[in-house]
Amino acid sequence: MRRAPDGWLLARALRLPESTLALDAEDWTALLAIARAEQMLGTLAWRLDGMAVPPNVGRILEDAWRSVEQGRVVALWEAEAARRALAPIDERVVLLKGTAFVAADLLAGQGRSIGDLDILVPRASLDRVEAALLDAGWEWVKPDPYDDAYYRQWMHELPPLIHRHRDRMIDVHHTILPLTARITPNAAALLADAVEVAPGLWALSPEDMVVHAAAHLFADGDLAGGMRNLWDVHCLVEQDGVAGLAERAAMHGLNREVARALRLAAALYGDGAGSRLVDRLYLRRVTARDGWGRTTRPMTRMAFYIRSHWLRMPPAMLARHLWTKWRKGGAGPASG
Repeated sequence: MRRAPDGWLLARALRLPESTLALDAEDWTALLAIARAEQMLGTLAWRLDGMAVPPNVGRILEDAWRSVEQGRVVALWEAEAARRALAPIDERVVLLKGTAFVAADLLAGQGRSIGDLDILVPRASLDRVEAALLDAGWEWVKPDPYDDAYYRQWMHELPPLIHRHRDRMIDVHHTILPLTARITPNAAALLADAVEVAPGLWALSPEDMVVHAAAHLFADGDLAGGMRNLWDVHCLVEQDGVAGLAERAAMHGLNREVARALRLAAALYGDGAGSRLVDRLYLRRVTARDGWGRTTRPMTRMAFYIRSHWLRMPPAMLARHLWTKWRKGGAGPASG
């Protein structure tokens, strides 16, 4: 009996591009649908470059590559716009996530889909940074007073801002986990050890990039987008290795999360070394897609959704927050 496709189909294509030579039309439809849903179509196009693919598939992959290349240009321009906005207050821009990968010309940036611009600044500079961005044309996305207060008091970032003319969002972080989380990474060390990747633009150190990806996946989020984030981890480790990573993770209090990220990345995209029984549950969540790209395994996804909220804040605070958001009819920052 033919096995129903899920995220493992995409993982295998990225790990072993030559495996796509055996795909039939139905398999290709599923692979492209899953890659698009996971925002990894550009990554797939990069990995399959030079492979013999059906002509219609080739056209789709070529369009995807052009799209991510355009996105790369836009992302770098947004980073430059932020640099210019913060230059008068002498605040350097430390890039995070996808924009950092492309600015640093990393493997993880090849074909990478990039959404918002994420930057890291010292918490003590938040007021000045926010004022400079507002002066440069950004404005608040969330006018709701509760959401605004929640972000400023408890989250690891300012309320999101969007540029009034370019319609591009920026997330200004002062650390990498909510202040309510059980783990407190060393934000000062993240900033102190950042490296300059372009004139006036900085990125986290290679070790801290992996730490950040692991923190986002396992100490904050519900594993949505996990396949892409674990591909980031895989590429970062492939390019820079793991020397010093365990010590850096321990310093941030994230050694368990980083170890899990390494195991799951190896299970999906590498040799699977060191995989544990409990990892199967995480992999079941990460690969929860069908051949149309739709999410599957609702109970597993719900369990990780509840877990993400549990990790973000103490029970009493979580109950108050969810009650407030339920009365207001919104999901709130804790589910974003």
